[in-house]
Amino acid sequence: MSHSHHPTARAGARHQRPLAIAASLTAVFMVVELIAGFATGSLALLSDAGHMATDTLGLAMALAAIVVAGKSDSGGQRTYGLYRLEILAALANAALLFGVAGYVLWEAINRLSDPPDVLSGPMLVVAIVGLLVNLVSWRLLREGSAESLNVEGAFLEVSADMIGSVGAIAAAVLLRYPGWAHADVVLGAAIGVFILPRAWRLGRQALRILVQAAPEQLDLKELQGRLSAIPGVIDIHDLHVWTLTSEMDVASVHLVIGDTADPHPVLDRSRDLLEDAYGIAHATLQVEPESHGGCTELTW
Repeated sequence: MSHSHHPTARAGARHQRPLAIAASLTAVFMVVELIAGFATGSLALLSDAGHMATDTLGLAMALAAIVVAGKSDSGGQRTYGLYRLEILAALANAALLFGVAGYVLWEAINRLSDPPDVLSGPMLVVAIVGLLVNLVSWRLLREGSAESLNVEGAFLEVSADMIGSVGAIAAAVLLRYPGWAHADVVLGAAIGVFILPRAWRLGRQALRILVQAAPEQLDLKELQGRLSAIPGVIDIHDLHVWTLTSEMDVASVHLVIGDTADPHPVLDRSRDLLEDAYGIAHATLQVEPESHGGCTELTW
């Protein structure tokens, strides 16, 4: 039986500082934008403030998940540590995004027939500052988003919020110069619609991991065929591949060999195949002789 540890399992620690800075910036400006939204009567600012509120909570959860996941389990009950916390945080982020989008769209429908007066000047200033804050956070999280689904969730929220700030700027300009009374309502609703597909994508990814589905890019039939083709392997069974957390796929499989065959080369070639061809560095491989019984009698 062979175990190998993923080299990036503790890589989340380096994302802590960017997340902390981004969360602080977002929290401060969320309060500013919320006050400005009520003061100016702008739905676009309120929707962007609501999105920033989920950003703040999402960034805080992402940061907490990384910190907690890095702690050891002194009781020894969590054999995989707390890596799944980042996936739970990503799922919570998706749920929050859906909630904000629903609120914005509902409010837009209520305002459409009778758009309120909006102070476009202060609204424009606040929206521009909000865009600058989002740009800073976007830059801080861009690198980490390629390595962690948790950080990717926070990055997607900040990216969507950048579009929200652009929409708020556009709404303020259209209100101020052409005098389009519905600009704030229409652009506010557009921000809500823009959030939905990103929330769906993030939630779908998190759920796939939580139900332990095989990675989407992995062809299980191809993997089974390549493992079966390893010299000395007569049959394979109980092949499972799942994702533990971001950038950490895991596999387990039983490899059946002849009673007189040497298990060492089979073990080495199987491990190398999983790591080199499929990026699965943590694998549990059970090599068993053909005459061994009992393993295939399980009913699940």
